Amino acid sequence: MPPTINTIRHNGSLNLRLVTPDAADPALEAPVSWVHSSDLDDPTPFLDPGQLLLTDGTQFPVGDAPASLYSDYVERLVSHRICGLGFATQVIHGVLPQGLEDACRQHGLPLLEVPDRTPFIAIIRFVADWLAREQHARSEWSLQAQRAIARAALRPDGLRSILAELERQLHGWVALFDAAGNHILMPNNRPVPSALMPGVKEAVTKALDQGSRSVSQLTVDGEQVTLQTLGRRHYLRGVLALGAIEPLDPARTDIINSVIALASLALEQTRTLDTARRHLRAGVFEQLLAGSTDVAERTARQVWGRLPSEPLMVTAALPSGQGQNLLEALELLSDDHRGAVFYAQRDQNVVVLAGSALQDKVTALLERYGASAGVSGETAFANLAQGLKEGERSLQRAVELSRPLVGFDEISQAGMLGLLRRDEAGSVARRLVAPLAKHDESEQTQLLPTVSAWLRNNCVWDRTAKELGIHRHTLRNRIDAAGNVLGLNLDSLRDRLELFAAVEFLDER
Repeated sequence: MPPTINTIRHNGSLNLRLVTPDAADPALEAPVSWVHSSDLDDPTPFLDPGQLLLTDGTQFPVGDAPASLYSDYVERLVSHRICGLGFATQVIHGVLPQGLEDACRQHGLPLLEVPDRTPFIAIIRFVADWLAREQHARSEWSLQAQRAIARAALRPDGLRSILAELERQLHGWVALFDAAGNHILMPNNRPVPSALMPGVKEAVTKALDQGSRSVSQLTVDGEQVTLQTLGRRHYLRGVLALGAIEPLDPARTDIINSVIALASLALEQTRTLDTARRHLRAGVFEQLLAGSTDVAERTARQVWGRLPSEPLMVTAALPSGQGQNLLEALELLSDDHRGAVFYAQRDQNVVVLAGSALQDKVTALLERYGASAGVSGETAFANLAQGLKEGERSLQRAVELSRPLVGFDEISQAGMLGLLRRDEAGSVARRLVAPLAKHDESEQTQLLPTVSAWLRNNCVWDRTAKELGIHRHTLRNRIDAAGNVLGLNLDSLRDRLELFAAVEFLDER
């Protein structure tokens, strides 16, 4: 820690006298970053905040001077965040100017009287030596801490040992979160305070969702927490969270950077293995599609335990820019529900097999990572190819409609009109039938209600005429008139279907 004003004034060899404030004032514990001497009226352009200024008062007239002169001078120092002022007596001024003392007391600036037998260089040398010792001590601590962390990295449980050593060196708590935002419990590590965990997990999720390398500091429940992502852009492996630590100086920052590098390396070492596992998953899925269920089950049992039980649902998903993070999350989900969730990459899509009981968790995970998805109906491994087609068809519809998820049951139950139904259909329908509505309003006719009734009765003339209470020839004349207004030939099946679809979508609005 740098010396404080109290540290400097308590050095007996300097013979400094505290003028203001009182000895118990916390302003005297402000750290002094350096000592500078100047007799300028405004020395602030040459000073940095946190410095102690020494002056012999050449800038002040000897004898009486207006109070505003001292007040303006001290106010400039305080505005620049100068931590204290040392004034030499018996050099230019025999005694400390009362106006300066009053101004320092008014503005809360610590004031020290420097006797003529104490040269400024002695004060400067004292602070310089103190800072040099501090710097040497921090460098020595940093070197020893680096060695301890390097030794920890060589242990069998390298990652856990590294994080435990970091906690010991920083005297705080350290938490590691995986690529899906789950807290990885480390034996012997200090627990994250329970009151902080919800806020920390929320911040971790946001950092991972951004998909890029980042470091951030935030305040959670009154405590400072530092978050550092691990991994590469779009290939994040997790987040390191640090709390209850002292402010980060260069030495502590170096230690944290070393741990981040080692932790990232440890996590990256598993990437090759993860890639091999995903290739194996893809091979197992192709075996299932080819009907080699026995071979696929034996392979899966040796690596993942088993395959999901029938009946199962096939989810075809198109990852967003966070594709790698999605795969990491699916891997963790399959580990958490061992044997109940299986996923594989297939071309640009990701296919997930799961029972209906876990489908909500699969859907929530895909939505979190911005993937578009389509879900098949329940199926068996014997019909996996058909289930995959249903999932892919539903995914195609989800992409077309810009929706996160479409189920195949929605498509099959809605029929062809269901395939056409989307937000734009209503506006298109209104534009198509708008001429009829305008004609009815201006000519006081009933063309639009007549057409709606006619289509509702499957274009049966007698039934429609009876419902409307008009003669069938009148009905025919109205339909012909409607066709002329719309520019449609309603004797044509194609034009009838277009008008029918428009009326259907119009009635839904």
